[in-house]
Amino acid sequence: MIPKKSLLILFMELSLLVIPKTNKGATLRTDDYGEPCLWRKIEVPKSLLSDKGFTGDMRIGDLNGDGNIEFILFRSTDGRMKPCFIGAFDLNGRELWHDGVGGDQPQRPGPITVYDFDGDGRAEVLCFFVNPAVKAPTNSMNNVVIQIRDGLSGQVIRHAAPASMRQCIGEGANWVHQRLLVANLRGTKRPQDFVVKLGEKVLAFNKDLDLLWTYQIRWNEYGRCSAYIPAVGDIDGDGRDEINGGFYILDDNGRPLWEGQISEHMDSVAIVPWDDGKMRAICSGYGHVLDSKGNVILCLGKELVPHGQEVRVADFDKSFPGPEMIIRYNGHNTNVMVVANSGKVIRRFELNHSPNHTGMEVVYWNGKDKSALLYNGGVLWRADGQKFPYLPNLPKPVGPAKMGWYHCIAANVCGDVREEVILYNPWDKYVWIFSPEPLRLAAFDGYKAGPRQYNPRLMD
Repeated sequence: MIPKKSLLILFMELSLLVIPKTNKGATLRTDDYGEPCLWRKIEVPKSLLSDKGFTGDMRIGDLNGDGNIEFILFRSTDGRMKPCFIGAFDLNGRELWHDGVGGDQPQRPGPITVYDFDGDGRAEVLCFFVNPAVKAPTNSMNNVVIQIRDGLSGQVIRHAAPASMRQCIGEGANWVHQRLLVANLRGTKRPQDFVVKLGEKVLAFNKDLDLLWTYQIRWNEYGRCSAYIPAVGDIDGDGRDEINGGFYILDDNGRPLWEGQISEHMDSVAIVPWDDGKMRAICSGYGHVLDSKGNVILCLGKELVPHGQEVRVADFDKSFPGPEMIIRYNGHNTNVMVVANSGKVIRRFELNHSPNHTGMEVVYWNGKDKSALLYNGGVLWRADGQKFPYLPNLPKPVGPAKMGWYHCIAANVCGDVREEVILYNPWDKYVWIFSPEPLRLAAFDGYKAGPRQYNPRLMD
């Protein structure tokens, strides 16, 4: 006979299993995801908007060292490639500063990032900026300078225009993807360098804007070129970052550890832990996973991945060991597959439509020790193909059919270990921040930027 006290405990435990999930005040079970709530809707200051009323490309960072994020936006000229206007504002929609004039929408998320290079707790702004005193063709870098600006005032701290950069010229899809990627190329205690791919070249600089090295890419034909946006990470464990371009892996000194044209459509790459925690080069072209020397750890092949458009890696499904990849395997379409690190295809499903069918992002909505979610086009997805609840009050994006959409930066900006999603549409004038409920604002100990924030993928 079971004692009454034991029966009471058993009844209470069973009751907890069937309590319905509520929107507020609920204690999350390990398999629960907090319902999304709108934490902030921030209107961009009118002084920072274009004449047509839109913002432009955007990044986040702690510009004043108070533990909260601020925002940097920019617009471009010369074929929407070269930044000509830059400005900053805070969480309350208050302008901090701006510089330059005019500008249109950048053709792609472009050459700007926010990072604390000097380690004083306040982030600087690293960007390209057009020099209006120099005339140059639209597809030339001859009138572009690199700048490091004080994040709080916008004042230019350093600038440079090395000949190796000014000589770069290009066109087409391989030219318009220009990102400044913070990296640790010299084995310093914290990253103090950065790289950029400009068409056929990869260039590396230190924080003083000295050119460290250049690398000439051998493959540049559309559909058969290396990754539009390389990825940085320490793949060989020597304390210095390498660069993965899909068809090459560069050592920290710019010399190739491996080169080879292994697929078509090498659109998206990463350097992340894959099998048993080993750092690997993830490559969307035919679904490749490589080691530091280019040896094939996994290849899904052309039949499974005819056009690997985007790939993201995280622990999406706790029922399988280690991380999984979710790959958009058929070009600019909604089809994705989930692949275990054993190489087994777990499942396929279709994402929602998004204007360019790009922009997938990993979101640790429940913290990094729980299954990650996937963001796509204003919707959060579970790896079983189930839509998470729609983000409340998020309107349909405005702007051109292929470009008016919500870019996502995932970061912990207001609460406990769970991540928020920061959304912006370059053609709109609002920033939206959604947080998982229940809100735990008292647990927030300040924003801490990592590579997923200062080197966001945004669009591959």
